[in-house]
Amino acid sequence: MERVKENDTVILFDPEKKKKYFLNLSLAKGKFNTDRGEVKLSEIVGKPYGSKIETHKGFSYVILPVSIYEFIMNKLNRLTQIVYPKDAGYILLRLNVKPGDTVVESGIGSGALTSVFAQAVGENGKVISYERREEFIKNALSNLRKLNLESRVEVKYRDISEGFDEVESADALFLDVREPWLYVDKAYRALKTGHFLGILVPTVNQVIETLKELKKHPFMDVEVSEILLRKYKRVPERLRPEDRMPAHTAYLIFARKLPEDVRIEWEE
Repeated sequence: MERVKENDTVILFDPEKKKKYFLNLSLAKGKFNTDRGEVKLSEIVGKPYGSKIETHKGFSYVILPVSIYEFIMNKLNRLTQIVYPKDAGYILLRLNVKPGDTVVESGIGSGALTSVFAQAVGENGKVISYERREEFIKNALSNLRKLNLESRVEVKYRDISEGFDEVESADALFLDVREPWLYVDKAYRALKTGHFLGILVPTVNQVIETLKELKKHPFMDVEVSEILLRKYKRVPERLRPEDRMPAHTAYLIFARKLPEDVRIEWEE
């Protein structure tokens, strides 16, 4: 039975109003005030998830764990555009990220994709994030701390124009920078042979420049894709798509590293 730990971020769910309160126990100060009364934090720690906690007015909330999806979409403090969950899941699979891996990324942004990588690599893995803006680092680490994932992330405060410290040791490498084609050669040297490079860009112009650069290096399985997500109204009697659809967020580019002495022509 999973129980609440003292540094967890939890949800207090109001079943009557169908409202979620997000609460980080390590950052809160002894009690939490809601419109239904006051909750003592000391009474939450140690309780099984799914159990109830009463306010001083006698109203009950259900204690639930927070998923990374919920945190990213509802509570992540954003200083930048983020990598959305609809893209992050595919990125994980295409880069083949798994427990124990070392994932290198640039930049850290607000820490959304960093948190997804950090959860996937597990306690024995590591996410190494390069970032040249200090305010982004501070904000991203604050977000990661609320998910208890900060210890899995190592931040290097510098521009990747200087190159990556990792030499053929990254299990996966992801670039989310304005001009990724300038760093393809550096990414190639950091990756293990046979492993994957991922790149995110918002415009077609950037895709074109990146593909031109990728062709100069030994890569295979090159892919350009876009993930679209369509949600549906939850009424069985009149099932139909929702009126609004989250459409384009970014283009995703993937490539697998080949040995330096192996060159192939890409299939059109």
